[in-house]
Amino acid sequence: MTKLDPEQIGLLLNDTWRAWRAKLDSRLKPLGLSQGKWRTLVHLSKGGDQISQSELAARMAIEEPTLAGLLRRLEIDGWIKRRGASHDRRCKTVRLARKSNVILDEILGTARELRHELIATIPKRDLQTCMQVLTRIRERAEEANGDSSNGRRIASPPVGRTRPVARSIRLRRTRSA
Repeated sequence: MTKLDPEQIGLLLNDTWRAWRAKLDSRLKPLGLSQGKWRTLVHLSKGGDQISQSELAARMAIEEPTLAGLLRRLEIDGWIKRRGASHDRRCKTVRLARKSNVILDEILGTARELRHELIATIPKRDLQTCMQVLTRIRERAEEANGDSSNGRRIASPPVGRTRPVARSIRLRRTRSA
């Protein structure tokens, strides 16, 4: 086993999630669902009876215009229903259509099977330790960022710890290329 460098944990988390999501995406493709569509349906299923478009975008960590396009396609396909909110005509609420229950069962079943495959050879003790560590990291990150989806205030980054703008733009371009 190679020695793990703690400086690489962020990249490791990102690369692990990307590989896991890509594998799930390839298994869900035969259902006619893009990654954006299945992720939206799953987030909606966790959102209760209905949710506002802006809250859904925040939960999915995507921009509202990106979500609007996904929702339009899901609505055309009959997976969701949108309507204006009674309290604010500018706000739209989204809910799952009845027919989405069957596809959600398939999505969640496929995700469960993949999860079991990926963690099958990992000892339970190691998995528990990993989950505890990841939970602590997430909690610390949410505290530091003031995760607005949980109603916490947004804290500014520590002085001297911000990445130069030019470098962050360059990194985004290379990742998307």
